[in-house]
Amino acid sequence: MQTQTGLAPVNGAQIYYEVAGAGQPLILLHAGVADSRMWDDQFGILAQTYRTIRTDLRGFGRSAMPAGRFSHHDDLAGLLDFLQVERAIVLGISFGGKVAIDFSLAYPQRMAALVLGAPSVGGTQPSERILQFWEEEETAVEQGDLDTAVELNLRLWVDGPFRRPDEVNADVRQKVSQMQREIFQMTIPEGVEELRLEPAANGRLTEITAPMMVLVGALDLPETVEQAAWLAEQIPSAQHGVIPGVAHMLNLEKPSLFNRHVLDFLDDLPWE
Repeated sequence: MQTQTGLAPVNGAQIYYEVAGAGQPLILLHAGVADSRMWDDQFGILAQTYRTIRTDLRGFGRSAMPAGRFSHHDDLAGLLDFLQVERAIVLGISFGGKVAIDFSLAYPQRMAALVLGAPSVGGTQPSERILQFWEEEETAVEQGDLDTAVELNLRLWVDGPFRRPDEVNADVRQKVSQMQREIFQMTIPEGVEELRLEPAANGRLTEITAPMMVLVGALDLPETVEQAAWLAEQIPSAQHGVIPGVAHMLNLEKPSLFNRHVLDFLDDLPWE
């Protein structure tokens, strides 16, 4: 299948993208420990049915972080403008899910459907576990100890709280390790300011009118599992699914099952 790749000039940045397939546009938004490579097991499959776009958010992968003010949801709108896409299905995992939710609130007319995997929600209070993780990660990075910083992320976001590292697919750990290390190594210039959605998504979720499905791994952090169920409850028409035997990186650990959930949901929607 032919794939178009490039760098889109968006809001003062150069945003990397790949496009393949034809049909309803579908864009994939990666987690905060990853880049567009996390979709290797989804991109070709989804492109058999949809015009599938995967991108590196600003500051990840092949999308450098220039100085200046920005928001990821505005970057997403700019990328879709560049690709001449008016409305899209948006599939986001973890931090990518937060961007997808913010985009759906900032640009509701551009959202055809929303698929979320273990999403973060803007404006929610992080758990004590997450606050402690951020503190330990920051300390390791400041000390130049990237090995420890990467391993902290693997233990939380790949292994989860219920498994030892040797109980997790080594290839998945290695892939996330490589992507996360490259994120830590990216140059961030002075004068970068990320603009948050205002008002924040938390408290506005009932404004989302697009069809929605929320997925989460059964072995993810308990607070993430609870938040996914709560999020689905905010939207009466939303679907909710739990994938067994996986933690936060649900599409990497069980790609075939994840793909089936996504395709079954999308295939049942009445596309115009």
